[in-house]
Amino acid sequence: MRYNSITKKKWDKVILDLLSSHDVFAPVSSEHGHDYKYIAVSDIEAIVYNEPKPVTPLKNFFLPVKENVTGERIGERPRIIIGPPNCDVEALALLDEIYLGSDFNDIFYRKRRENTIIIGSDCIGKQEHCHCTSYGIRPYPTTIADLGLIIIEGIVYLRIITQKGEDFLNKIESSHECKEEEILSLIEREHSATEALLAETNKGLPDYKRTGEIVSLAGKEIWLKYSSKCVSCGACATICPTCSCFLLIDKPGFEKVKQLDACQYPGFERVAGGEDSLFRLHNRFRNRYMCKYIWKPQKFRPVACTGCGRCIDACIGKINKNELFMELARTAL
Repeated sequence: MRYNSITKKKWDKVILDLLSSHDVFAPVSSEHGHDYKYIAVSDIEAIVYNEPKPVTPLKNFFLPVKENVTGERIGERPRIIIGPPNCDVEALALLDEIYLGSDFNDIFYRKRRENTIIIGSDCIGKQEHCHCTSYGIRPYPTTIADLGLIIIEGIVYLRIITQKGEDFLNKIESSHECKEEEILSLIEREHSATEALLAETNKGLPDYKRTGEIVSLAGKEIWLKYSSKCVSCGACATICPTCSCFLLIDKPGFEKVKQLDACQYPGFERVAGGEDSLFRLHNRFRNRYMCKYIWKPQKFRPVACTGCGRCIDACIGKINKNELFMELARTAL
């Protein structure tokens, strides 16, 4: 991979200059962790780099929780999103296949994707429930994002991934190509250290394919056990970077509103006449894992879980899906 380098001070100046022509979003710390913020001049020095992972998934920039799909659209400025971890970036592979595929082309999603430069963040270290490498996802972007970013000793190194990213860098006169083998080796060592940490932490967790196999064979008892603490809040699905179910709601004046939906909500599969195949809680609970590890792999190429661990972080009932999978793996032996 090719890298350009720029000092952190000059990089901050680049962001400052971009504010006049772009909407810039990046993670900033607060008492609740770090999350994306619309960047103003006063926020630039507070941007968080190389720490996994913002509270909000990247998908929210492309699939709003709620939007009127028939209302008049005003022009949107080009956007730059700084700091998404690779678990979020890789999730876009699935969303792109769903929303930009031959069967369905979402014009609003496409416009947002085309209007956005994504500068992904290399993760240094991990959070408690991160497990991207278990599902074949690196903790640093090499595809889909336009650039990858890592800061070492006050220097910003930008990995060129797409032509859009290269075109962006070509406009930054203060950045220069980095060919120093010592620096490139140091970046590789940082990557390897994070991968080793994740591998050690998640020993015993089955990979994506194996998880699908054991989920398909799991009996009713395991779903009853783990769903007993579920309150059907839907947090696991709404915070997930790949879940994208929605309702299309008719409003007065021939308006239609697209609104995020979740398979854990009661009534998610209720149809005319009141029939509901997911009426029972344990069936709804099982449905989510069947969708992610069995049904979506049958139809789409990208994985439907990128190992971000947000569903575990957000669960009110403290349900840990990784513990569920490791228990299934042990009993399947």
